[in-house]
Amino acid sequence: MNTAPARRVDRPPATTVPFDVDSVRADFPILARTVHGKPLAFLDSGASAQKPRQVIDAIARCYEAEYANIHRGVYELSAKATEAYEGARARVQRFVNARSASEIVFTKGATEAINLVATSWGGTFLKEGDEVVLSVLEHHANIVPWQLLRERTGIVLKVVPVDDSGAFRLDDYEALVGPRTRLVALTHVSNVLGTVLPVTEIVRIAHAHGARVLLDGAQGIVHRSVDVQAMDVDFYCFSGHKLYGPGGIGVLYGKEALLAAMPPYQGGGDMIERVTFERTTFAPPPARFEAGTPPIAAAVGLHAALDYLATLDATAVAAHEHDLLAYATERLRAHNDVRLYGTASEKAAIVSFTMDGVHPHDVGTILDRAGVAVRVGHHCAQPLMDRFGIAGTVRASFGLYNTREDVDRLIGGLDEVREIFG
Repeated sequence: MNTAPARRVDRPPATTVPFDVDSVRADFPILARTVHGKPLAFLDSGASAQKPRQVIDAIARCYEAEYANIHRGVYELSAKATEAYEGARARVQRFVNARSASEIVFTKGATEAINLVATSWGGTFLKEGDEVVLSVLEHHANIVPWQLLRERTGIVLKVVPVDDSGAFRLDDYEALVGPRTRLVALTHVSNVLGTVLPVTEIVRIAHAHGARVLLDGAQGIVHRSVDVQAMDVDFYCFSGHKLYGPGGIGVLYGKEALLAAMPPYQGGGDMIERVTFERTTFAPPPARFEAGTPPIAAAVGLHAALDYLATLDATAVAAHEHDLLAYATERLRAHNDVRLYGTASEKAAIVSFTMDGVHPHDVGTILDRAGVAVRVGHHCAQPLMDRFGIAGTVRASFGLYNTREDVDRLIGGLDEVREIFG
């Protein structure tokens, strides 16, 4: 198991406030509520994380005192809103250590970011017979856009398998990458199994063959330090709502030269230089890819989320999440009727499992009555379910606010499942 500290590139190394889970939990108002008369044990952060009060307050303040449309207004509120929006972009730049703020494009989420790359970069630079390498671990958001592009252009999709532990098979990946490979599009961390991919080697191998690399970081950026320059990745995307920020905003990082060569993804206001009925010229990135009124308050909230994370000791957070993963794995393995999926040595704080003779939806429903929120189903990863010959799993995904008591509540809820299904 990887226990290396997940240090953010823009956080002070040892002078921040020490991690205290009780103090952190107090920052998340929703954790104080009850569900069916039981205290909430929220174990679905992999789908969408809860929000600290600092983020909620920042969004409320934006709407109450600072909101206006951006870039085009000459009045004070518009100027302040523009400053806040572009300040959020600069904050993301520092968070992922991009070379320039112009390499940061705001989207609705990781899904739109991948579609943007597939449509704009892929639609421009990929042609019939060119190969895109995916893996069986991918979320549907990193499969379907490439299938749609395949229908339009005739590209070829190749898929890297995983072993029985859910580990990425690097040797098979290296064998798949060849002279026709133009893009490698892979998850950073599996949303189902928690498998952490060897991104350094993945990028090195791809670049050795002249291929570009896109990483879906929706899960990875939550649990791992991301330095896009050190990784040398060409595109990296993530969603704000999984990173303790608001919904409706995501990020596409792209190397400046790549973005500059890409045509617009959508047309509309604010992404143009000059419009006539005969011809339109477009603004440079990132404005070129942000048509229309953007998610202004969501950008403010994302900025607040990153500032919040910067107050925490990232090494302590990583150790805390690792402890939760190890504890949950140990407790689940103690039951013969539980089968775990995803036991790779490099793994983030996610556990997926099934119970003998009980449908995952029934498990999830009974857990809900016990106040325990988990995700059940195929997790938008049906090819991965097919790989293991199952229809779905129960998934518990841990955030920085979870505790061993939450794990104990999960295990107690599974005891209730056994009582009912006997």
